[in-house]
Order: sequence, then C-alpha cells, then structure tokens
Amino acid sequence: MMDDFCYAGERFADIQMLRYRLDGFENLTPRQKVYVYCLAEATLWGRDITFDQMGKYNLRIRKLMEAVEASLDFSCDQQQAEALRVYLKRLWFSNGIHHHYGGEKFEPGFTKKFLREVVQRTDPQELPLKTGEDVEEMMAELFPVIFAPDVMPRRTNKADGEDLVETSAVNFYEGVTQQEVENYYASLKDANDKTPPSWGLNSKLVKENGVLKEKTWRVDGMYDNAIRHIVEWLNKAADVAENEEQRLLIELLVAFYTSGDLRDFDKYSVKWVGCHEGDIDFINGFIEVYDDPLALKATWEGLVEYKDREATKRTRTISDNAQWFEDHSPVDARFKKKVVKGVTANVVCAAMLGGEEYPSTAIGINLPNADWIRAMHGSKSVTIGNITDAYDKAAHGNGFKEEFVIDKPTLEMIERYGDLTDNLHTDLHECLGHGSGQLLPDTNPDALKAYGNTIEEARADLFGLYYMADPKLVELGLLPDGEAYKAQYYTYMMNGLMTQLTRIRPGNNIEEAHMRNRALIARWTAEHAAEAVGLVNVEGKTYLRILDYQKLRDAFAQLLAEVQRIKSEGDFEAARELVERYAVKVEPALHQEILQRYDKLNLAPYKGFLNPRLMPVRDEQGEIIDIAVDYSETYEQQMRRYSKEYAMG
Repeated sequence: MMDDFCYAGERFADIQMLRYRLDGFENLTPRQKVYVYCLAEATLWGRDITFDQMGKYNLRIRKLMEAVEASLDFSCDQQQAEALRVYLKRLWFSNGIHHHYGGEKFEPGFTKKFLREVVQRTDPQELPLKTGEDVEEMMAELFPVIFAPDVMPRRTNKADGEDLVETSAVNFYEGVTQQEVENYYASLKDANDKTPPSWGLNSKLVKENGVLKEKTWRVDGMYDNAIRHIVEWLNKAADVAENEEQRLLIELLVAFYTSGDLRDFDKYSVKWVGCHEGDIDFINGFIEVYDDPLALKATWEGLVEYKDREATKRTRTISDNAQWFEDHSPVDARFKKKVVKGVTANVVCAAMLGGEEYPSTAIGINLPNADWIRAMHGSKSVTIGNITDAYDKAAHGNGFKEEFVIDKPTLEMIERYGDLTDNLHTDLHECLGHGSGQLLPDTNPDALKAYGNTIEEARADLFGLYYMADPKLVELGLLPDGEAYKAQYYTYMMNGLMTQLTRIRPGNNIEEAHMRNRALIARWTAEHAAEAVGLVNVEGKTYLRILDYQKLRDAFAQLLAEVQRIKSEGDFEAARELVERYAVKVEPALHQEILQRYDKLNLAPYKGFLNPRLMPVRDEQGEIIDIAVDYSETYEQQMRRYSKEYAMG
C-alpha cells in the first residue's frame, strides 16, 4: 500500500509533524469501514472539550488567533506575523497555550502592540466576543493570559510544597484549594465499598456561594453540545457495529454520557474489558488523569483502532503467559495476583486520534484504570503499530544514535535489535506491567496523590525492563537470542540519564509523569549499580557506559520490588522521596551539553501526527457504501477544518 508514502511533514518550533498510514484498511468490509468512520466522527467531536479542560481561556484564545491569523496581509510586520502563525500552530498542537509535554506557557514571539493592531483590523464578527462585550474588553481579559509570565504559568503544577490546585491552569477546579478538593473527595469514599467509582473523574469542582459543587460533563451538563454530537455518532456506529457485543457496549457508553453517573462508567468499563469479538475497537471518553495535579479528573480522549492480526501474535503470546510472568516477578508475594484475570493484548492500527491523543499520541495503552476492575475483570492493552512504525521510519538515519551512543559495537547492536526491543518493551509495559500486582485490601487507590502517575509508569516500565532480559522471551520466540535485550537496556538508560533532557528548557525541572518515571529508574539504578552502569567522558563528550548488564537487571528487580511495595501499601512518603530525589531535578552542566550536541543535529524533539481524512463514498440513493482515505491534508487545513466542523459552540 503506497510505497511512496511520506511520513515526515511540516516542522515548526520544537515539533515535527508526521503521518501514519492505515495499513490493511482496504481489507476491511464496507460495513466495517463505515463503523470506523462513525467512531472516528465521535472521536473528532471531543476536540473542544480537551481544549477547554486544558485551560478556561484556551478556546477563546484559539478562536482569537485563528481569526487574526486569517486576516494577516503583507502590510503587517512579516516577522511578527510569522511569530503569530507559529504561536497558533503550537496552540493547536498542545490543545491550549501551554506546552503539551513540559507544561510551561508559551512565550509569544510577537508583541502585545502587534496583536492589538491586528485584532483591531479584524472583523469583530470573526472575534470570540461574549454577549455584550466589546473588543477592548475582550483584549483586557485575554491579553494578560497570553503575555503575562505570572498569569497561569503552568498547565499542571506538581512542585512539592505548593497548592497544586491553585497553581495549575487546568480547568478542572475553580475557586477551591487543594485541601478542599482532597477533603471533598475523601468524604465521598466508603472504606467498605469494594467496587468504588473513580470519584471526580468526569466533573469540574467549583465553589459557588461558599458551597462546593461538581459540574458534571454529560448530556444536559457541562460540554453538553459536544457530548450530544459524540452520542449521535456513537448511536450511528451502533447501527453498523460488527456484532451484538459491540452494540451493547456502545449503549452502555451512551448511557454514561447521558447520566454522568460514574457507576454507569464502571458498567461500561467492565463490558469494554470483556469485549473481544471483531476487529475494531475504540476509546472514547474521560479516561486518563495525567493532566490533573491530583490525578482525579480525566482528560477527554478518543482513539479508533483495528487489529493488526499478524503483529498481534506477539502480544497474544505475552498475554497467554501472563500468569507465568506474575508468578516469577521479583516482588513480594503479598503483592502478586494469585490468579491473573482477563489480560488481553493486541497490536492495532490507529484509524483516528482525538482529544488528548491528538496530535501527540501514546504508542501503547492499557485500560481501564480502576484497580478493582483490573483485579476482578482484567485489562486490555494495545500497542499502536502504525504509530510506532511512523516513528521508526522518521528516525532512521537522522544522526541521533550516532551522536549519543558510546561506540560502534553498541550502535550496531541497537541498529540490529532496537526496533524489535522497543516494541516488545511497550508490549510488556502495557500488557503485563500495568496489569501486574495488587493493592493490599485496605489501601486507598489514591493514596500516592500527585506522585501516583509517576510511580505507576515506573512500575510498568520496570516490569518490562526486568523481563526483557529473561530467557523466557527467547523461549517464547519473542526475542531471537539472549543478547537482544541489551539494546533496550542501553537506549532506555541513555534516554533516562541523558537524551530526554533535550525536551527540557534550561532552568526547568522535569514535570511530565513519563519523563519523571524514566529519570527515576535510570538515576536510581545508576546510583545503586554504579559498578555496572554510569556516565563517562570520552573526548570531551558524555556517554552512557554499561559494563555489566546482569547487574543492571538485578538493580531493576530491586527497584521494581520497592515500587510495587509503595503502590500496594499506598506509601505516600516513600513515593515522595523517590520522585523528588531522583525524578525532578536537572543537572545544569550535563543539560547544557546535551542541548548543544542535539542542536547540531537540527532535529525536532517532539513529534505529532496528522490524521488521515476519512471520506464517505455514497451510492445514488445517498447511502454510504465505502470509505476513502485521503492523506493530502496539510496541518493548517486539518486544524482549521476541525475548528469549523467540530466546534463545541
């Protein structure tokens, strides 16, 4: 399919846009393609929800920037105009005015004077004016949010010792303090409830007239307009579902969107875990809590996928042996599952990305998040094969590995095994890592608070790293020999200790949960297995050197045992100590060196994806008989079309 397919697209700021292709889509039946199309429309209708969740002014600022950028002409200062265009592109990419990964607010490359001038030249009917508001009032409200460094400086603040709610720009809370939020949700919990809802997952908590109130995201509630369109397309999808099981699953999701009742969400999640028939699956809703500093509120996300049956043989081999991996884990027996239930894993092709998964997306997903559902009913994992393939194709030959890998033999090892072990580590992380272990009966699932996401990601990564070197993987045919795992060990440690620093601005700490997780693992193991692994200086450059891969594995095992204990017991202070000591701070001299070396490569540290455009093919009666796939849309065309066609209002 499309041998001349071009993965790499536009570059701007620190971002490279890529395309992913729908391998095998042409082999789906017409009904399956229409099912994908309907689910894709439901996915695209969540976009404005995500923008609003990432900051209460994001939608208005986006609409303002879209309007003034469209009115720019050659009479404008072209340097300022180009800076505004880049700002808009970054805003589109991040679903708001804060960096999608680092979380810091963008610094406009244009002046307040320039923006004022172009706003005043723009047709007021194109501007996002509120009822009764004039242009001056709009600028007075929005300009400080855009320009003032101390206004909403961080999307999600995780700094120890600060009020994380009051200092975060995300639109999950208003007029409340961190302590008030924690007390409110603690009061809802029943220690005797063995199947508790994920309290707060689908609502904004506000204080009105001194009283705390939840504004629920549902039909006839907050985000009503967008959710009604999502429901409309879900209902259309149900009419063309592959089977009755999928139709019933969609009915449960629609019921949740209609009621907003989190127990309805749990019913849907339990059904979703057990829904395995057919080739097509989806994620649609308020799912992950990474953007909330307290890990309570979920950002909206969407993904439509279909199975890669050949590649799925790899993940099925892993899931079929889930009990063996659980039994042989190096963690305390108290924290192991006696019986692993419902672990399933597939390699899939993404057909549409939306919300938090767009344009920047995960390469693997394991859901649901509720611990009791995972314990009683299991989990489902996916590795998104066409996304990882696009990353791999775009990275080959860019000079990155040649610059940072210590020597030619190590580089040759990574070239030989790297793609295979990267994919396998993702499989182990998602399929088994997140699904492994158990909480002790009296442990509060939210006990780790702001550190919970980092600890959970570290637990899954460590599980994958530990088993990557196990002879069992060669026995199962997942690795070709006992040397392959070393490629993953080297690249993982190099990333955690060095190269992920390319994503951090000078002077900043590490904020994002996955980056903190990798730093925690790499720094802890480098300290505790210093005779086996560490950084060395070779001809004035810093490199990773691994002298004993087995000792490194032993260190991974030791840390996995401790991280699982922290998770299982809900040991907040131990989590805090690990994260704050190993995962947050950046060593300035090393950081400066890495940035200088990386800059010479002229690479973008972040990648994101354009969606393919799915277009209905209709017969003479207007019925959809097929879906055509178009990859020609540019970044700006796609973003402006989405802003027009999927506007929440």
